[in-house]
Amino acid sequence: MSLSLPQLLTQLATAPIGGYHLTGPAAAEPIAYAALALASAEHWDAAQQAGDWLRDEQGSDGSVGVTADDDSPGWPTSLALLAWQALKEHDAARYSDSIERGIAWALDAKGRPAERSEEVGHDSTLVGWSWAANTHSWLEPTAMFVAALRAVGLGESPRAREGARILVDRLLPEGGANYGNTFVLGQELKAHPQPTGIALWALAGEGSTDPRIVKSIDYLLRELELPLGLPSCCHALIGLAAHQVETAKLQPALDRTIVGLKQPASTFELALLARAALAVETAS
Repeated sequence: MSLSLPQLLTQLATAPIGGYHLTGPAAAEPIAYAALALASAEHWDAAQQAGDWLRDEQGSDGSVGVTADDDSPGWPTSLALLAWQALKEHDAARYSDSIERGIAWALDAKGRPAERSEEVGHDSTLVGWSWAANTHSWLEPTAMFVAALRAVGLGESPRAREGARILVDRLLPEGGANYGNTFVLGQELKAHPQPTGIALWALAGEGSTDPRIVKSIDYLLRELELPLGLPSCCHALIGLAAHQVETAKLQPALDRTIVGLKQPASTFELALLARAALAVETAS
C-alpha cells in the first residue's frame, strides 16, 4: 500500500523516537530527521518529543552522540542543531541553551588536515568536520555542519566558508561525489547518490558557479532512473529539490520508494522519506 504524505507524517508522529532499525536503539540521526520533518509539517508535539530527546542526550561539552549509549563521535550535533533551530519557530526559548552549546562545540570541532600529496586529488589542507575525532575532514559531516551553521545564522563564518570550499573541492570532475575522495593514486573514484545529494543540499543557496554542481544535478537525475535504496534515493531527492529541480522530474522516484517501503518501518526510514516527500512537494 502506498502512503500519502499526510499518512507518512501521521505514522512518523506516532514514533518520533527510534533508530535505524525497528529493533535497534534510538539514534540521534533518525530522531533529528524526524524533528525536521515533523516541524516542517507543524506536527509540533511529536517534533518536540524528538527535539527534547536530542536536548536530553546532549553532553556537557555541547555535542550529541550517535545513541544514548554512545556519546561520541559527535557528528550528529549538526543535525541536532538543524532540528532545534527548526523548532524555534514554535518555541523560541525551549532549545536556546542547547543551540548555543551545540554551536560552540561545532566551531571547535575540526577535521585533521594533511599536507598536499600528488597521490590524493582533493585539497587535504582544508579544515572541515570529520566522522570521528582526530581524523580527516570528510564530505558528509562537513556538509551537515555547513547547513547547520547557515541555519543558526553563521553561514558567513570562516568555518562555514571553508566547509563550503571543501564541498565544492570534493566534487568529481564530471559531477557527483563520494565520501570525500576524488582521485587516489591517479585513479578517479566513483560517485554515489547519497553523498552527492547531501553535498548538493548543503550547497544550495551558496551561489557557487562551479560547473561541477550542474553536472552533479545531472548525475543525480540519471541515478534516479535506476533502482536505489531508500537512503540514497531520499538524499538525492532532497539535494535536487534544494536546487529547485522540477517536481515532475522527482516524483516518479519518490513514488517508487514509497511503494517499496516495507511495514512496519523504522523511524529512520519514515523520517528520511517524509523529509524527501516534503522537499519534492515544495520544489519548483
